[in-house]
Amino acid sequence: MADMGAFREAVIAWVAGGPGDRARELATWLPVRAAVLLEGPSDVAAVGALAASRGRNLAAEGVCVLSMGGAMSVGRFARLLGPSGLGLRLTGLCDEAERGYYARGLERANAEQPSAAQSNAPRPHAAQPDPAQQRIFVCAVDLEDELIRALGVTRVEELVRAEGDLRALQTFLRQPAQRGRSSQQQLRRFLGTKKGRKIHYGRVLAEALDPARMPAPLDGLLTSL
Repeated sequence: MADMGAFREAVIAWVAGGPGDRARELATWLPVRAAVLLEGPSDVAAVGALAASRGRNLAAEGVCVLSMGGAMSVGRFARLLGPSGLGLRLTGLCDEAERGYYARGLERANAEQPSAAQSNAPRPHAAQPDPAQQRIFVCAVDLEDELIRALGVTRVEELVRAEGDLRALQTFLRQPAQRGRSSQQQLRRFLGTKKGRKIHYGRVLAEALDPARMPAPLDGLLTSL
């Protein structure tokens, strides 16, 4: 049976230049009402864990959480999924440095009108999403920085120890390049030093977070859905 994962794969293939028929079919069948555009898989892991901590299953709610493989892809995803494509409500979470890519991508998608062929094609939602609701939620530096600040350095170090990475962290901290950086900056750098580590800790840090201390961008994103 097809699920949100199948829709996600169909969208990624469509963005890469493949046909969009499968994505259109699944969007109607599931059905899908909204898409969350995220830069990478670590963001997806964190958002999924935080939603679960609030007792929410975004896929069951018709929300597709997408890793775009970088903020520069937001325009292509927004064009196919937004008003000129599937007509989904779009939102996203990004780093401060990538805000411009998101703003321009969503603005262009909102400005485009469906072609005659698209207007006659089956679409999952007859009503167009309100552009004012297609909000971008921005992390002050990045998602990892938001989570580390919310948890505190001591708690993050405890989690690193519990995950068996304390020795790797200690070795990393002895590097000359880490001198002069704050403990928070060091931890943030550490999470990006090994392939897959950011994805793993995106989930670990999010699951350890007290719901009352959820960073504002993440709280805003989940509340908006």
